[in-house]
Amino acid sequence: MSSDVSSPPQPASSERKIRVLLVDDHAVVRQGLRLFIEMQNDMEVAGEGSNGFEALELASRLKPDVILLDLLMPQMGGVEATRQILEGNPHARILILTSFGEDDKVFPAIRAGAQGYLLKDIQPRDLVQAIRETHQGKAQLHPDIARRLMTAVSGDSPIKEPPPAALPAELRELTERERDVLDLIARGLTNREIAEKMVISEKTVKTHVSNLLDKLGLEDRTRAAIWALKHGLGAED
Repeated sequence: MSSDVSSPPQPASSERKIRVLLVDDHAVVRQGLRLFIEMQNDMEVAGEGSNGFEALELASRLKPDVILLDLLMPQMGGVEATRQILEGNPHARILILTSFGEDDKVFPAIRAGAQGYLLKDIQPRDLVQAIRETHQGKAQLHPDIARRLMTAVSGDSPIKEPPPAALPAELRELTERERDVLDLIARGLTNREIAEKMVISEKTVKTHVSNLLDKLGLEDRTRAAIWALKHGLGAED
């Protein structure tokens, strides 16, 4: 999270505070969230958990106003925790806060009933405002996540792919995400730009690049870009 600690105007301290449950398997993340939330006049931390099972127990016992929930955690992840929390309390307001923006993470969380889905690169002032609006019953989506959902609803694929049978044999060895990364490498995008376009972390991009280079038997991304262009990738939509 950013070191920016400014925030929008806050309600008078005489109003009842929004009680927030923090659930994240990284203690340092919880500590940072706690410090910033408790700087707000209208919020307080109701409790902390480190996995989905603890989220279930704490949500049932503490009855927080908003549950700030990580997605990938040991024992039980955020999607299943969301589903089970809402089974016990359909009015619970769950806000996913994660580093992962891939479709296979976003859509299950939304289908499970999460009221919002934010990425951890969000500015702190925007996060606390999102907590306030979640408490008011308003859906909260990171701008990139909103665009992906709109694309899915419209029925258009963000990256058009040929049918699997039409792909060269080497490309069929790559996963869909690895092909997406290779396509963007061929367009000249850096790892950071690819991460932003695909709404994933730069570390995840590096992993995809390493995997695809290994599968294609190529030494570096320059050779990967040349190979991709020769095989029809890298064309602008």
